[in-house]
Amino acid sequence: MIPLIFDPIYSQLDLPARHRFPIDKYRTLRDLLLSLGAAPTQFLRPKALRPETLEGTLCADYIGRFVRGELDRQAMRRIGFPWSEQLVKRTFTAVGGTILAGVLSLERGQAINLTGGYHHAFYDYGAGFCIVNDLYLSALNLIQNHGVERVLIFDCDVHQGDGTASLASARDDVFTVSIHGEKNFPFRKQQSDLDVALPQGAGDDVYLCAVEAALEKALSAFRPDAVIYDAGADVHADDDLGHFELSTQGVYQRDQLVLERCSSLDLPVSAVIGGGYQRDMAALSDVHLQLFRAAGVVG
Repeated sequence: MIPLIFDPIYSQLDLPARHRFPIDKYRTLRDLLLSLGAAPTQFLRPKALRPETLEGTLCADYIGRFVRGELDRQAMRRIGFPWSEQLVKRTFTAVGGTILAGVLSLERGQAINLTGGYHHAFYDYGAGFCIVNDLYLSALNLIQNHGVERVLIFDCDVHQGDGTASLASARDDVFTVSIHGEKNFPFRKQQSDLDVALPQGAGDDVYLCAVEAALEKALSAFRPDAVIYDAGADVHADDDLGHFELSTQGVYQRDQLVLERCSSLDLPVSAVIGGGYQRDMAALSDVHLQLFRAAGVVG
């Protein structure tokens, strides 16, 4: 069985009414998976990453001020959340979940964290609902602690993985790919190892061709030993912040394409569910569900 990483704190964050971030989606997705036959024993709870372990990797001053609630109003506005101790705990538990998924993918072939994809977090600041970059930290953990030589971060969220690109820019052992909306947030893009910027209104055919071409190029050029996959649901036509026109079937085909191609090469894949901003939690969960259908977790 494919390990599914989940902690109730993923959806435990007190936010103002009508806040843009769909905090309930993680719990809703977990409940949907259980109702469709996912085994309760598949769900594993991660350990929160200890902030002190980030010294030398991320800016100690930034991390320390975040943990203590000392970031100024402008920094928190850029992140998009009000500070709370709950936010601190949630942040480091989510990062721990992506790291655990990475480790388990080496053992099981695939693993999925029911959050993650905090790709707008940089070395010394957060942005766009992202505080600590779980994708980059998971890649480093695989390389530094688990004998992996080269990690591909394949980011299919509709927004460019700018923080990931910046953090990994000086590393030859992490290859970043971002397939995103050309005119979507962030409006000041960073340079990934491979960027594919698509126009507003991109539909299934254009998008799937772009994903397949980018994946093949990255696999052949970089020859990774492990893949971290951001399966953002905000590419869907009904997403409030996406501006693409993918169908639900198109999202499924994307996830199936990535997982099956990596599996054919015996590459371990750890996936995160990434962004998705429909206010209808049931509809949004159905889009995120496609990753789990493609992985064979549910039918």
